[in-house]
Amino acid sequence: MEQTYVMEYKAPSEVKDIDVVNTYELEMQAGEIVPQGGFDYISGGSGDEYTLKQNVDCFNQKGILPRVLADVENPDTHTSILGHDIKAPFIMAPIAAHGLAHQSKEAGTARGVSEFGTIMSISAYSGAKFEEIEKGLNGSPRWFQLYMSKDDEINKLIVDEAKADGATAIILTADATVSGNREKDIRNKFVYPFGMPIVSRYLTGSGEKMSLNNIYAQSKQKISPRDVTFLSEYSGLPIFVKGVQSAEDALLAIGAGAAGIWVSNHGGRQLDGSPGSFEALEDISKAVQGRVPIVFDSGIRRGEHIFKALASGADVVAIGRPALYGLALGGYKGVKSVFEYFEKDLKRVMQLAGTQTVEDIKQTELFDKK
Repeated sequence: MEQTYVMEYKAPSEVKDIDVVNTYELEMQAGEIVPQGGFDYISGGSGDEYTLKQNVDCFNQKGILPRVLADVENPDTHTSILGHDIKAPFIMAPIAAHGLAHQSKEAGTARGVSEFGTIMSISAYSGAKFEEIEKGLNGSPRWFQLYMSKDDEINKLIVDEAKADGATAIILTADATVSGNREKDIRNKFVYPFGMPIVSRYLTGSGEKMSLNNIYAQSKQKISPRDVTFLSEYSGLPIFVKGVQSAEDALLAIGAGAAGIWVSNHGGRQLDGSPGSFEALEDISKAVQGRVPIVFDSGIRRGEHIFKALASGADVVAIGRPALYGLALGGYKGVKSVFEYFEKDLKRVMQLAGTQTVEDIKQTELFDKK
């Protein structure tokens, strides 16, 4: 049954610019053309999907005060992080298996991200090889997200490959030591329809026809501050710890040598009932006190969300599902269209909130909604 599903999987292939009114509609449109197993994997969350929904809903707990007489025109979205100048304060989040959304796989996403002008995060669970992704990136900046092997010698080999490919930071995913209770995947008997060439060296197989539970079981479950120190010392690159949802974990990560904190709950895919990611951001930011940059993801759907995350302590945000919906609908051009939508939407919010620059956003005080 699983084998039949794999053989029949056919991702979209069209390449075109897309009109983006809002990203919620993109999700519905992508659901009409992406095979159900793949779409449910991309869009679904764990358990009752409370946290998946809360990631978006919790942004409404804070408001942005409109400002007039602010002497603002043509807001500037440019910013920088870890030495990279980027067009807007958002980057591509690391997501596995882009080939579920489009036949161009990660190479298509990479080209859209590159042509827009920001950073691509490459997942270790990519369905494409580094050299295939590079064809899309064409030399543009990239970070590498690592799911650790139980064997540190294999981790060294993968890190060496990522560095040779040009990665300028390592993202240690620490919140996915086991798979969340993803009932849609269980019901669909979902398995990957293609291999995972980057991590195939530590899998009992290539990744093809394997379930997420099976793949996670073969990665490292026992992650500690020692792993952050090991990766930092071995790679010589900045290490982001991804999946941080508490101030305590942020401080542990920094103490172990992390050069960045990545506030995320894996898009609501892991522990259901945990806070919306935005609910955790402010406390973490207060604990970090600007010692290292903060990347935020989970639930970004509008320019207002980007603005609120930056005003609450994030240095940049990472775009996940909306970019894959754009990929499904238009290949690399669709990805670029999504990023251009966020840029335009953020500029509109900046204008109405009286903020000329990204630094101005970071100095903005949001108000609590009663």
